[in-house]
Amino acid sequence: MAEAQPQGTGPQGTGKAAGGRSAQLAHTGLRPGWTTGACATAASTAAYTALLTGEFPDPVTITLPKGQTPSFALAVEELAPGRTTAMAGVVKDAGDDPDVTHGALVRATVRALPAGSGVVFKAGPGVGTVTRPGLPLEVGEPAINPVPRQLMREHLAVVAARYGGTGATADVEVEISVDHGEEIARSTWNPRLGILGGLSILGTTGIVVPYSCSAWIDSIRRGVDVARAAGRRHVAGCTGSTSEKVAVALHHLPEDALLDMGDFAGAVLKYVRRHPVERLTICGGFAKLSKLAAGHLDLHSARSQVDKGFLAELARRGGADEALAAAVAEANTGLAALQLCTAAGVPLGDLVAATARDEALAVLRGAPVAVDVICIDRAGMVVGRAEPRGPGEARQGSPQR
Repeated sequence: MAEAQPQGTGPQGTGKAAGGRSAQLAHTGLRPGWTTGACATAASTAAYTALLTGEFPDPVTITLPKGQTPSFALAVEELAPGRTTAMAGVVKDAGDDPDVTHGALVRATVRALPAGSGVVFKAGPGVGTVTRPGLPLEVGEPAINPVPRQLMREHLAVVAARYGGTGATADVEVEISVDHGEEIARSTWNPRLGILGGLSILGTTGIVVPYSCSAWIDSIRRGVDVARAAGRRHVAGCTGSTSEKVAVALHHLPEDALLDMGDFAGAVLKYVRRHPVERLTICGGFAKLSKLAAGHLDLHSARSQVDKGFLAELARRGGADEALAAAVAEANTGLAALQLCTAAGVPLGDLVAATARDEALAVLRGAPVAVDVICIDRAGMVVGRAEPRGPGEARQGSPQR
């Protein structure tokens, strides 16, 4: 289990409680945990250190993308004779979040490669392989997402520089495995997405932010109240940390104007309806906001799904022919549907943003709030935008659902 918890009033460890994301997270009163990506980084760092030095650091400390430095105790360790390989494992602690991977043993086995090889990732037992397009990894790649890969590369490079690895970067094969991962993965969406053989190694911040529905919705309300009390006329409801960065970059909003909306778009809209601000920006991933466009107010994957048939109808409205619309309807993921339309010059991102904005205005029921919507991809690139519209300005003729 992780030995240290993030410091401060919330998982971000900022110590700020005046408003915005930090205050919301503190307000839930729930204990944060660690992503599979953070656990894999800790395990691979410990294993590579042992490969070079003969000793496993225990606990092993890593630095997360936002600067926190948690320490993890090793649950297992094994150094092969002659230091040909080293394996270390960390038990995932998801905090108070009902995560199916809570308690899973995440292992990293590290093998030295010739100089210049770089870091090569391999899916071990319990980690899936990508078999269908539309995900942020190529078909055939281990289901180890881009941010955890980068985090591991950075930590392994530090170990290489400190203990005499090859060059300025590590040259190693890193095999990540999760005990019983294939069985656990049956409780996830991985098989439907074409990730076969096990779990995905995930995480953009390294921290699992837990919530209960009631506590999170209450924290959203508190965020709106704090913004209004501070005189903020423009607030942003964001689905996560990446969309929050985009909203700040585009609109230069202060922290207390940021609402960590998560999956609860309806909670933001209904509370802002009763407690208006002049402008509300909704910023989130394309797939999530396509659910809002389709009329869903709870964007969690367990309670709403991306409707590719709906996206096909939007694509038709944007000029797609029947062949393209059929391909969108059969796409593996929302991202795959977006990529098909982008290649054909059909502005599906903008259409989703505009339709989501109109759905938001419908929920606001004439409240004096102008709404704009920003859709992003997994890398934080803007893939769709809808300019601000106020009550009575919603477009007509949304696709039938």
